[in-house]
Amino acid sequence: MNKKQLIVMGAGPGGYAAAFHAAGLGLDVALIDPKQDPGGVCLFEGCIPTKALLHLSRVKQEALQAREWGLDFSDVNVDIDRVRSWKESVVKNLTGGLGQLAKSRKVDYMIGEAFITGGNTLEFSPVEGEKQKLGFDNLIIATGASSTPLPGVDYDGDLIMNSKLALELRDVPKRLLVVGAGYIGLEMSVIYQALGSNITIVEFTPDILPGTDQDLKDVFKKERRDLMEKTLFNTKVTSATRNGKKLKVKMETKDGDKKEDTFDRMLVAIGITPNTKGIGLEEAGIETDDKGYIKVDLVRRTNLNNIYAIGDITGQPMLAHKATHEGRIAAEHIAGNKTAYEPKAIPAVVFTEPEIAWAGVTENEAKEQGLKYEVAKFPWAASGRAVAIGARTGLTKLIVDPDSGRIMGAGMAGKDAGSLVAEATLAIEMGAVARDLELTIHPHPTLSETIMEAAEIFYGHATHVYRRKKR
Repeated sequence: MNKKQLIVMGAGPGGYAAAFHAAGLGLDVALIDPKQDPGGVCLFEGCIPTKALLHLSRVKQEALQAREWGLDFSDVNVDIDRVRSWKESVVKNLTGGLGQLAKSRKVDYMIGEAFITGGNTLEFSPVEGEKQKLGFDNLIIATGASSTPLPGVDYDGDLIMNSKLALELRDVPKRLLVVGAGYIGLEMSVIYQALGSNITIVEFTPDILPGTDQDLKDVFKKERRDLMEKTLFNTKVTSATRNGKKLKVKMETKDGDKKEDTFDRMLVAIGITPNTKGIGLEEAGIETDDKGYIKVDLVRRTNLNNIYAIGDITGQPMLAHKATHEGRIAAEHIAGNKTAYEPKAIPAVVFTEPEIAWAGVTENEAKEQGLKYEVAKFPWAASGRAVAIGARTGLTKLIVDPDSGRIMGAGMAGKDAGSLVAEATLAIEMGAVARDLELTIHPHPTLSETIMEAAEIFYGHATHVYRRKKR
């Protein structure tokens, strides 16, 4: 029986990061995944192709916006075949590069499925060939997550899609119903609207992005009235049936009002579910919580000392960069190094246009937890850079401890907000105070200055916004 010091199940951002890091620490590593190259859902069917298409939608949006500034392009035409080819080339370039990195690091990349049969063994079913048993000293489970299905509705890849099927871009439906106004639903809505679809969004809660601070959401809602005007809140889909080449959809509000409409396609984006079933957790005796997530400790170890779990299967936040960090922590611990998973802030970004980003304690969380805090907001209407690029509706805010001045959290909404949140995340991790951000010289004119000026507002003397001095 072939035996490895470490086997990693799943080659997404957490899995391949763990395998590569462990190999760099001198371990004999095997990485198992059904796909031809590492990358997982994120690179093949999620983060990367979505962001490639969101870039396309942003280019189109900016071209249309430029008419207000005197730069009038002719009508923008979408060649869906070329768009699809470009998206696939981006994915192929990145995943192929990861395959080469695996070889360079001498990671044994095995294409197929793995099933845990015990505390030190698993069954490997290759894409080609016979099943075989593999032994391991340590195992990292990183099998990721899949789209949560809508009860009573089956994906057929034709009229009813999840995000994976939608990213195949088989065609551009004239009328598209998007079920769910979370980050996946909003991102896919922005993409398909840019491609030419007429979008209707159905959301079961009263607003977009449940849990996100209201002032950040308001920036998106103000700039994307084109989407908000056709969003049905407090509404659920009760049935979807084929009617010729179209889809007849029945909906119901929380008040009991019923509605029926016809669409060319329906995209279900109501969340993601961890891939913990059918991989041998019960056989190995690995414990899960009441929601089905694998229980782990500070080094991402399960109740079995030699089996670890990382990424979406361990619970929220279900983000690629969180999985990557967990993978490195697990690899370090397996290699015998002292480490622990103790981030003070995990940044999150909604890559719509405009973008929404936050890190650390949100204002909603501060209220719910009864924390003592103060909010310092800087409106982008007072930013020279934001006004110059047509992003004056944006906002940067800091959540600050009013006594110590320590940065507890931060949020941004506007163009390239996702690129701003890293500075705030670092400030939180290092225990920085608002004065540190205020005294750090930021380049002018840039959007990064909005962080500095938000810190100035906390002290009551911002250069470009008047606020009566309090300190």
